Amino acid sequence: GAILREYATDGWPTTLMLVNAIGFVAEAADHHPDLAVSWGKVQVKLWTHSAGGVTASDVELAQLIERTALWRPQAGSSALRGTTKKFVGS
Repeated sequence: GAILREYATDGWPTTLMLVNAIGFVAEAADHHPDLAVSWGKVQVKLWTHSAGGVTASDVELAQLIERTALWRPQAGSSALRGTTKKFVGS
């Protein structure tokens, strides 16, 4: 088994930003997903090769990727405005 997730983006520049963000957190965690990248989407596959399946590391990294990919400033509780673009969706 594996954890599979697909993120839709609003185009190539956002796709590349998302891939870089995933790469950053994966490298910092020293746990690396398989990625499939195309113009408007990023597919993420997590599983631990040495264990032959999903481990706690995969679950934790999947949660971190999800928070990173879908993060937006909270209206009214952040000094950051956030983008009006669609950006990344699930």
